Amino acid sequence: MNIAFIAHDKKKNDIVQFVTAYEKVLSEHNLFTTGTTGQRIMEATSLVVHRFQSGPLGGDQQIGARIAENEMDCVIFFKDPLTAQPHEPDITALIRLCDVYSIPLATNMATAEILLRGLERGDFQWREIVKGKSEDQS
Repeated sequence: MNIAFIAHDKKKNDIVQFVTAYEKVLSEHNLFTTGTTGQRIMEATSLVVHRFQSGPLGGDQQIGARIAENEMDCVIFFKDPLTAQPHEPDITALIRLCDVYSIPLATNMATAEILLRGLERGDFQWREIVKGKSEDQS
């Protein structure tokens, strides 16, 4: 599975702790992140992640492009709801793409934990079917 991780500045510590707690599960998947978040995750774990640009420099849009191409299976985005973000339109577009393409999206730790528990159980196998259908239509 291809899993994207994004975190606003005030949530970076939380996402690093979260990824550290689920390192074993995540080591079996392809991980993608925005710039600084990815750097922090790699410093704290032994995971290898593909880093895009930072969010304000287009990283959210790069992940969105992967969603639109059906190349992302899950997005975990620890948003800071109490701080205005200068790239809010990009964030809104990313969330919209998750809705359009039925990509599971967690915007907080509680929902992220539920998604990863489902991933552990194999509840994401339907994504392989969806990917196969989109490849057949190409």
